[in-house]
Amino acid sequence: MASADSSNVGSSTQANTAPSTNSTADAQQADATPTAAGRAGDAASEGEAETKIAVSNLNFWYGDDTHALQDITMDVKANRVTALIGPSGCGKSTLIRCFNRMNELIPNTTLEGRVHVNGQNIYQADPVAVRRHIGMVFQKPNPFPKTIYKNVIWGARINGYTGDEDALVERCLRQAALWDEVKDSLHGSAYNLSGGQQQRLCIARALAVEPDILLMDEPTSALDPVATGKFEDTISELRSEYTIVVVTHSMQQASRVSDETVFLYMGRLIEMGATEQVFTRPQKERTEAYVTGRFG
Repeated sequence: MASADSSNVGSSTQANTAPSTNSTADAQQADATPTAAGRAGDAASEGEAETKIAVSNLNFWYGDDTHALQDITMDVKANRVTALIGPSGCGKSTLIRCFNRMNELIPNTTLEGRVHVNGQNIYQADPVAVRRHIGMVFQKPNPFPKTIYKNVIWGARINGYTGDEDALVERCLRQAALWDEVKDSLHGSAYNLSGGQQQRLCIARALAVEPDILLMDEPTSALDPVATGKFEDTISELRSEYTIVVVTHSMQQASRVSDETVFLYMGRLIEMGATEQVFTRPQKERTEAYVTGRFG
């Protein structure tokens, strides 16, 4: 498990002998350095938004041989939806899991660099406290084997919530665009819901502990088009109150729901910018090749 010290996140003896980037990725290094325009996107609007997540020189290894993330530096702005795109195996899920320290649960991994949330290095904080403020929605819905009501309130209860539970449950279900569909069956099993409803229930459950940030790792990959549309509408509604980072294999989805897009390739950040710019006026040839479907 990755360790942390005051200078490098997750640095260890293994990190000092970490393997170099493979030759193919080395050949792309020049292509992997984002331009100022690509990283900043729309400079005027960027200046108006605070930085919620600041990533500096982030590297991550699985075991001794797999250098999954290579020198990632990026800022995620508050109250925006940031999409992570790229071909399978490019590091999207690894990166998003670094934002709430979930990669620490994987044995024999090493992390170097810094991840700051609201100005604080999360690798020098209590991981439980970190995850309390950074919610996560996974690829497949994972409701608890409990009622809909208890699914929503459970996290708040174990964190000492003493307010009006009924009001909290209703507020979170409304935020997740699920209240009207389940208000008459709150004490029925969450397993009776459809896949799309279960995924929105997982959003409501995450919202109940009042996080600042929502991370979503391919949240619609198992949903049908109708459920996907409702889920995307929910993301659009939540952006005004939360900072959202979503991993997606669908470039169409990224273009629909996100304000900014990050393109990753072979563990490197190739380009980051306003979504409209990345998809219509990419600064890097490799980005253009990916978004136009020439590979991936």
